[in-house]
Amino acid sequence: MAEEDNQQQRERHAHAYDRILQRAREYLDEFEEHAGDAVARAVDRAKERSHELGELSREEAERIGEYVRRDMADAASWMEESGQEFGQWLRFDLEQVEQRLWENFLKVADRTRVELSDWAERANRFGEWHTGEITTVGTLRCESCGEELHFTRTAHIPPCPRCHGTRFKRVYAGQ
Repeated sequence: MAEEDNQQQRERHAHAYDRILQRAREYLDEFEEHAGDAVARAVDRAKERSHELGELSREEAERIGEYVRRDMADAASWMEESGQEFGQWLRFDLEQVEQRLWENFLKVADRTRVELSDWAERANRFGEWHTGEITTVGTLRCESCGEELHFTRTAHIPPCPRCHGTRFKRVYAGQ
């Protein structure tokens, strides 16, 4: 029974990530005039709304909001540095990704790219993903054995299926 409750909580958190991302996308237009911090403000408002609606505790909203920020900063940083498109950041066919999730992520990531100079330090801190955290679509590589995990939807990061490692790096096209 405890494992079933744990699975339900993981699914609830993954859905909350998607809701925070969707709300952040909706709030972006309201914050457009605040150059440099529209994404941060939109994510903050989205996580606050999730808490207000009773979807998440304050602690859960903060943690999941940081996961959204981490993924946005990573995608924006990579697109800015490489000059490549979002599909190459994912490292697999966009047709595998739910259309609504892709649209939300792309809009927020694109806006994040505009604000990248303010996020550079944060993006550097988020160079690692860990088991138990939530991430969205893309590919992560185990730091211990090199096994790749492919995410076609938002989910908790499991231990490596090969070596049970818990630390991962994002994998980009051509790596």
